[in-house]
Amino acid sequence: MATKPKFSEAETLEQYRIALDNAESQTDIAAIMAELGFDSAVIGAGKAILTETRQAYDLNQTEDDETSAAYADFSGKKEQLEDTFNIHRKKAKVVFRNDPLTADKLSISGAMPRTYMKWLEAANKFYSVASTDTAIQGKLARLKISVDDLTAASTMISDLKAARAEYLKEKGESQDATKNKDAAFAKIDDWMSEFYAVAKIGLEDNPQLLEALGKTVRS
Repeated sequence: MATKPKFSEAETLEQYRIALDNAESQTDIAAIMAELGFDSAVIGAGKAILTETRQAYDLNQTEDDETSAAYADFSGKKEQLEDTFNIHRKKAKVVFRNDPLTADKLSISGAMPRTYMKWLEAANKFYSVASTDTAIQGKLARLKISVDDLTAASTMISDLKAARAEYLKEKGESQDATKNKDAAFAKIDDWMSEFYAVAKIGLEDNPQLLEALGKTVRS
């Protein structure tokens, strides 16, 4: 069973920042750590890695937010088209209940497709055919489906396709940012693991100083 991380990534970054700042600014800690190979230059290198990790984390957060926004836009447009297509399809099935050839032409025979791509293709075919066939338009007008309604729905389809493309783009960027962030955390975690191991040795007799690096010492 996987164990739950003790700290969130943001909390971990903050703990590392405080530890490295205090390892530089507190004279007693700095002197002891320098004797064990962690002088100001080495601490500076650790801070640089931490900065890179923070940047990767922030970018990942931004990409996740953009993905969520893009999905919300896509989902909203899909719901809007679903509502419109559902009522138009129901009306068309009534209008052409005795005209199976036209029903097939409009792709309204049988049940509504369940998968997204098949559903979208059905909607696309319905509005594409209806928007260019004046005879079909005349019959649909009986149940209050105007040419303007058909044109508006066709625009919804175009907008939905664009929204899905944007969502998939943002999703890909978010996944890439997550991969880079995870790699950055692996690097800083490894560096800080050695830092803390050395600190525990050097500050073994000074538990209060070890706590300044974010490590609680059992009494």
